[in-house]
Amino acid sequence: MLQNNTQLKSLIDKLWQNFWEGGIANPLTAIEQITYLIFMKRLDDLEAKRERDAEWTGEKYTSRFAGKFQIPGSNESIDKNELRWSVFKHKPADEMLMHVQMKVFPFLKDLNGETSPFTKHMANAVFIMPKASLLVSAINIVEDIFKEIEKDATEGGHAFQDIQGDVYEMLLSEIATAGKNGQFRTPRHIIKLMAELVAPQLGQRIADPACGTGGFLLGAYQYILTDLVRKKDPAKLQKDEDGFERAAISAVLTQKVKTILDQSFVGYDIDTTMVRLGLMNLMMHGIDEPKIDYKDTLSKSYNEDSQFDIIMANPPFTGNIDKGDINEGLKLPTTKTELLFVERIFNMLKMGGTAAVIVPSGVIQNSGKAFEALRKLIIEKAELKAVIAVPSGAFKPYAGVSTAILIFTKGGETNNVWFYDMQADGYSLDDKRNKIAESDLPDIVQLYKARDAKKDNDRKQKYFMVPKKEIVENGFDLNLNTYKEEVYEEVVYEKPEVILKKLSEMEAIIITGIEELNQVID
Repeated sequence: MLQNNTQLKSLIDKLWQNFWEGGIANPLTAIEQITYLIFMKRLDDLEAKRERDAEWTGEKYTSRFAGKFQIPGSNESIDKNELRWSVFKHKPADEMLMHVQMKVFPFLKDLNGETSPFTKHMANAVFIMPKASLLVSAINIVEDIFKEIEKDATEGGHAFQDIQGDVYEMLLSEIATAGKNGQFRTPRHIIKLMAELVAPQLGQRIADPACGTGGFLLGAYQYILTDLVRKKDPAKLQKDEDGFERAAISAVLTQKVKTILDQSFVGYDIDTTMVRLGLMNLMMHGIDEPKIDYKDTLSKSYNEDSQFDIIMANPPFTGNIDKGDINEGLKLPTTKTELLFVERIFNMLKMGGTAAVIVPSGVIQNSGKAFEALRKLIIEKAELKAVIAVPSGAFKPYAGVSTAILIFTKGGETNNVWFYDMQADGYSLDDKRNKIAESDLPDIVQLYKARDAKKDNDRKQKYFMVPKKEIVENGFDLNLNTYKEEVYEEVVYEKPEVILKKLSEMEAIIITGIEELNQVID
């Protein structure tokens, strides 16, 4: 995939360099502008495919590029077909810049109609392109990136959207190493793992209360589509580079399925730029009406409790919220966001709903009153199914924090908790994060689904069960090392007299060697 495609990486690096040299030095501004271009290209490609599919099947399809577009602030209207990437990319440089700024971008901002979340959050978006030459070079590089994507998809047998997502994720990784308030991007293979563990189904409502660019929502979307293929035609499934089954989504994406999926995903974030990026990310992957909104889900303004079947999240790890702003439904005696977000997730779940959430190690082991109260909540008021210890290098180069994945179902009863000590995630645990052969991820999925309190009782292994009673006795401590039995290997040393004899023999050899060397020198 992308890590091994040096040509693709080179093109993306070149794109960044062009923006830097063109005067857009702020990474977040650059990625917004690059995303707008990728979005324009992807939108044209998606519409062209849908038009071809409709022609092939004989179904009626009205393209987004059909009809006229009224240019804001003028009496002029333009044929929407003129707003397609494949049309405007052929215009002369200066004319193209004016065309994209004054016509194409306003069209994009209003793409889903006045009432859509996308239009609302694009209202203040600005297309910044200092000069026509930068736009021309950027368009040419984006064209080359898409050609490389298609080549990789053909030769590597990967689904186009997976590689498209990899390119997008690589751009996102340039925003910052570790973001504001402990925010950092969740690696895609960890998202895939969590989706496999909670197994979202078509028709379920899925949410992320701190969604960033929508990675978890997209992971759930791709899992659901793959699962539909698994049930319908498992021969079409292929293992991806992380050992997970994947399928081309077009195999099952009927209009009925699409309508259900458009209503299935809900995300919130407190960063307006992230909301825009998240909306475009989902739209570029086929979700036409994504529901990502600007909202602080810890604040008094949020009131969607008991609404969701599945929640997948990696909420901010550090930071505090003003006590007066905390939602009345959050009862933990704390202002720490890493604790309040887990309580928020618990409250958002329907009875019987399941969450997979990444937490820092402090949440699972700190002895403070609020930390213990949270762990008690998810053990006493939910079925805590699993605690998966994640190696600290898994989030490099963004952060080296030690984390765990918690899997719990609201309203269930905790009898035993399954622990797994993940030691390899398929990538080197240094800043480079190169692909390696060793990975516990497929093993985790298989063993989690087959976990058995009677069989998983050897605490010298990577995985084992711990009864609730023992956890309660340990102050609801969920640190794997509290319960794991270390294996000590007995080392047998030779007797002192044998060691001394060997040392004497070595000394005699050295002395003889020195004497011979001196004779040669003399």
